[in-house]
Amino acid sequence: MSLSLIGFITILVIVILLISGKVTPIVAMVLPPIAGALLAGYGISEIGGFFESGVSSVISVAIMFIFAIIFFGIMQDVGLFDPIINKMVAMSHGNIITVTVGTVIIAAIAHLDGSGASTFLLTIPALLPLYKRLKMNPYLLLLLIAGSASIMNMIPWAGPLGRTASVLEMDVTELWKPLIPIQIIGLVLMLVLAVFLGMREKRRIIRTYGSLEAAAALEVEEESVTVNEVEKENPLARPKLIWVNGILALLVLGVLISGVIPAGLAFMIGVSIALPINFRQVKDQMERIRAHAPSALTMATIIVAAGLFLGVLNGTGMLNAIANDVVAVLPAAIGPFIHIIVGLLGVPFDLVLSTDAYYFALMPVVDQIAASYGVASLSTAYAMIIGNIVGTFVSPLAPAVWLALGLAGLEMGRHLRYSLFWMWGLSIVLVLTAVLIGVI
Repeated sequence: MSLSLIGFITILVIVILLISGKVTPIVAMVLPPIAGALLAGYGISEIGGFFESGVSSVISVAIMFIFAIIFFGIMQDVGLFDPIINKMVAMSHGNIITVTVGTVIIAAIAHLDGSGASTFLLTIPALLPLYKRLKMNPYLLLLLIAGSASIMNMIPWAGPLGRTASVLEMDVTELWKPLIPIQIIGLVLMLVLAVFLGMREKRRIIRTYGSLEAAAALEVEEESVTVNEVEKENPLARPKLIWVNGILALLVLGVLISGVIPAGLAFMIGVSIALPINFRQVKDQMERIRAHAPSALTMATIIVAAGLFLGVLNGTGMLNAIANDVVAVLPAAIGPFIHIIVGLLGVPFDLVLSTDAYYFALMPVVDQIAASYGVASLSTAYAMIIGNIVGTFVSPLAPAVWLALGLAGLEMGRHLRYSLFWMWGLSIVLVLTAVLIGVI
């Protein structure tokens, strides 16, 4: 059996396992590559060498993930973002356009920890009563939160960039820096979309109810009631330390962007300062670490498992063999643009491939094919990241989406029908923009 065929079958099995949801990503990315390497004639000791090579290339990313998730988890615990979100909820009350624009900004702030689940937990309970009061479509709420959070998901401690950095064996912060302009453009486009959809929603409400006042049944005291509804008691909140925590978060982000020290070390120092400042007792500090350890370790173990997968694919030569065989049958006119084509189809890919399958299985193959036509690996990575990431919270394969649907009492099918067109359109615009400004 040819090496490319073994490699293709290995990747196909991994993708099927990841999509099926019958096993964890760790199982899917450990057992099939080992079986493939054995089938290709490699021994256990050689596979051990592939493992060491692969893990050494991703270990810095795994460390960064562990401490970044713990750091931003602590910042959420102590209520760093709560005053901003609550104030914006109050300010946006009663005006449809202000509500939609405020939703985008609130979601962007809430997603600073890179966790889709916490973003939806923060934003939907806070904003859903407001949308219901104003008779606004709750699917619009979900669309705006999903789009804004997806753009923010390009931050280095979120999943996609960590996975990509593992595949490319590069520093995740360096990978992120050229994407900052795309994030800014993306958020501006989301604000424009929020204004447009807000105007459309306003017309719908007036058409249905006769007037905004009749729809909302506004009362003089309603603003304070709405704000009170969304404020929850948080025993971990540290309102007196909000400026200290804010400065600490800005310093960590500043060090991260400057690249003075590795990202993992920056977050490690941040966690080491944040814990004693906010929690004086050792048991309280350990409780915060235990609270966020599951999320941190889950992502880190997936990254390490991916290291084995990538180590086997590269060490055995399967990836090169697949790329060479595909190039042999691919029309010459398409080859140099394969990365852009895949990027433009990134959102539909997100509906059929899990995030792990897209970045760990599809990206290495596309990268090898594009590289044979002289396309830089970074260019391929940016095309695939930008094209795919906008659809993150539209995909039924993303667990956080089901959490959001449950919190809002909505249906997946209607969410797809309402959001897919706008999210795919935004994705295409961002990919083409990245080409125009030279990121791709």
